[in-house]
Amino acid sequence: MTLVTLPEPARLKPPDVVALGAHGMRTRPVRAVLSALGIAIGVAAMVAVLAIPASGAQALHDRLAALGTNLLTAGPGQTLFGQDAVLPDDAVPMAKRIGPVQAASGTGNTSASVRRSDKIAPDETSGLAVYAAKPDLLGVLGGKVRTGEFLGAKNQDYPVTVLGSQAAARLGIDHVDPARPPQVLIGAQWFTVVGILSPMPLAPEVERSVLVGWDVAKRLLGFDGHPSTVYVRAEESQVDDVRSVLGATLNPQAPNEVEVRRPSDALAAQKLTDTTYSALFLGLGGVALLVGGVGVANTMVISVLERRREIGLRRALGATKRQIRGQFLAESVLLSGLGGLAGVLAGVLVTAGYALSQGWPAVLPWAALAGGVGVAALVGAIAGAYPAVRAARLAPTQALA
Repeated sequence: MTLVTLPEPARLKPPDVVALGAHGMRTRPVRAVLSALGIAIGVAAMVAVLAIPASGAQALHDRLAALGTNLLTAGPGQTLFGQDAVLPDDAVPMAKRIGPVQAASGTGNTSASVRRSDKIAPDETSGLAVYAAKPDLLGVLGGKVRTGEFLGAKNQDYPVTVLGSQAAARLGIDHVDPARPPQVLIGAQWFTVVGILSPMPLAPEVERSVLVGWDVAKRLLGFDGHPSTVYVRAEESQVDDVRSVLGATLNPQAPNEVEVRRPSDALAAQKLTDTTYSALFLGLGGVALLVGGVGVANTMVISVLERRREIGLRRALGATKRQIRGQFLAESVLLSGLGGLAGVLAGVLVTAGYALSQGWPAVLPWAALAGGVGVAALVGAIAGAYPAVRAARLAPTQALA
């Protein structure tokens, strides 16, 4: 009796396994696209949720770098008896004596109202304040004049005013014509508008204010000469040290009555608040990805049921259980991976479009891009595991019956 040795079943190379998986997708393209769509939506949501906050953070970093994070503001707080405190008249010169301080200036609240016309009731202030200021204020704040000019040596002693960006918008003044400059009524005195400022994110109170000369405010508006806000520019490396001594320097007798703030911290905190919902949206993207994975698993189960004859024929021709399992697992991973790739591209487009609309730089974390495809492939592997095992367990006779 002669024993016949059966040849070892041929091993499928990775390209062959991928080709078999792609063949199953090509035979049912519509179903494959719909199954991958859920994966694509989930991955796109996750990429966008990670990339958009990164773009916003980069925009904030660039913005703060341009504005400078070395600006400190000091204002009067409360006395021990709960009354409003007052800064000394010489608060600004005292601030300039601090070694690391590069420049200092201040504004003083005149308590006067501003109107566009004398036909408007005095109590209609539009939420605007009138501040006394000196010519060096603009340099300390790092601001710019959008149209016209700022207070200077040649005009600060005259009844002229400079409007903040929001103040100009509320007063209905969008430009300054040197030949026919607009006028506003401050208190009972007409003032000529000589300039309009650009937005100042680090000093929003200036955006909503009307600035007049320091001495003019004393002479015409009853200003008492006490600064209401002191602005200080310090060396970048010494900001914290200056902050710790600024209150005691401005008001040595009552340093606890001085409130010192760093405006850039407020901007950073605001941005942090704006991104608190990122985790929620990331979770929603994960749910969409999970739903997509369930859809892929459902598609693969149905595919196994519909392709029983194909499975039986391949088993009858010598395909091993491992090869059948690898075929369906590759199809599931390939299906999810293509959906993940489409989702990454969609997430990139969404991020780029949103960043462009906000004027931000588009930041695309490589971890999010690579992770999107990797997570999608992992979901596909998990979703296709059961259908692949089920297909491998089918006996040839049962599958061909």
